[in-house]
Amino acid sequence: MISSEEKLQGVTDIKSMLPGELEECMQSLGEKKFRAAQLFSWMHQKRVESYDEMTSLSLKLREKLGQEYPLTRLRAVREQVSAIDGTRKYLFALNDGNVIESVWMKYHHGNSVCISSQVGCRMGCRFCASTLDGLVRSLTASEMLEQVYQIQRITGERVSNVVIMGSGEPMENYDSVVRFVRLASAEEGLNISQRNITVSTCGIVPRIRQLAKEDLQITLAISLHAPNDEKRRKLMPVANKYSIRELMDACRFYFAETGRRLTFEYALAKGQNDSEEDAAELAGLLTGLNCHVNLIPVNPVKERHFARSGRQAVLNFQNKLENYGINVTIRREMGADIDGACGQLRKSYIDSNQEN
Repeated sequence: MISSEEKLQGVTDIKSMLPGELEECMQSLGEKKFRAAQLFSWMHQKRVESYDEMTSLSLKLREKLGQEYPLTRLRAVREQVSAIDGTRKYLFALNDGNVIESVWMKYHHGNSVCISSQVGCRMGCRFCASTLDGLVRSLTASEMLEQVYQIQRITGERVSNVVIMGSGEPMENYDSVVRFVRLASAEEGLNISQRNITVSTCGIVPRIRQLAKEDLQITLAISLHAPNDEKRRKLMPVANKYSIRELMDACRFYFAETGRRLTFEYALAKGQNDSEEDAAELAGLLTGLNCHVNLIPVNPVKERHFARSGRQAVLNFQNKLENYGINVTIRREMGADIDGACGQLRKSYIDSNQEN
């Protein structure tokens, strides 16, 4: 049934319910089970924003639902559009007044949306703006879905790929993230292939092992950012709890259970983790594992003191990995002229509101 993360102010969040749970809900209201399929379609396929629009439901049921199960809806409060490539970054207001970020990116293979899984983050990664003000709370599955729904509504275009790489650590909001994947991939809803959904984590080892057993076909992306424990601890506090050896063991377990190739995210910071020696050590770490490395020149954040690696250093790092037989690409920068790094738009919005 619905987890504690799926409740807002003590009210069960109906838009986060899976089809079977909706059937139980309808029966508890004295309705036939088939009403659940109608309701699910209205919420997740037609994506209407009020019960009044659900004309196949009786007026009495719509009134009852409106009283007992308020529909989750996000409101766009800020939009930034890149003049370079059309990337759009959105700041959405939640019902409780908190704000979260989402990004829409247009590629030749379809439209991708990067969504947040939490309001803020507590993981403390040294090069990330999302964690500067700490964690406020986790999002419900419906608040994650609404980021996609609202962006489709605003742009008028279908989203075919979703990456959960915005603010927050998805594995610290595990139940809602798994629920989101099941809802987003439901044929009666968005019908996004699970293979087109990527979940990113900084490396919560027990949750990676748990995720391997969920029978999902998503892509798992690991934020690695260093080839050894010593360097990783300087960049990512989570490394003080889980060693790289433990993390890599969990990754191999995940591949053995799912058969899904892993992605390793590696943000290159000048003089920190971008030497050819670092590349060689990283290659040794990944040898024999079916994986792909995504190199990311780190986004400068004014509250942090990391500088991005130079173009030549990035290319040298890539070449070194390729020489060891590692599949690697350099992430294409999108929206370079707007608040590109995770958490930057939300941070600037909060700071400006505090000044006023």
